Amino acid sequence: MNRIILQLLAVGFCFAVGQALQCYKCTIGFGDLCLTTKITCASGEHCFSGNGEAVGFMDIKKKGCLVLAKCNKTENTDLPDAISSPNTTVYKMTKTCCNTDLCNAAPGLPGASGVSLALATVTALFMANILV
Repeated sequence: MNRIILQLLAVGFCFAVGQALQCYKCTIGFGDLCLTTKITCASGEHCFSGNGEAVGFMDIKKKGCLVLAKCNKTENTDLPDAISSPNTTVYKMTKTCCNTDLCNAAPGLPGASGVSLALATVTALFMANILV
């Protein structure tokens, strides 16, 4: 009976951990180059991919987590008045959001996050069997 309870707790833990939204993060990329890492978003945030143009001609990219209120909008990033007068736009970026794990990447293997969750569940069950 203890073994069954421990296995149910292990599976429940895997699904509880799986609830946090995972996204790719890229602080800034140029052209098609955007070095990414994986991050976990806070509550109320979605993954985003940002595409923009710096100084009128250079393509830039960003990825990460973003609060829903800022999704699917274009915003300018300006130099402050102390540096230039009047404000000069450094870059303009449109941030598009999505709300599934690692959805802000280029097209890749479909279902990769589901495979990770299944592997974690099997590992947890295996460890529960060993511990009991």
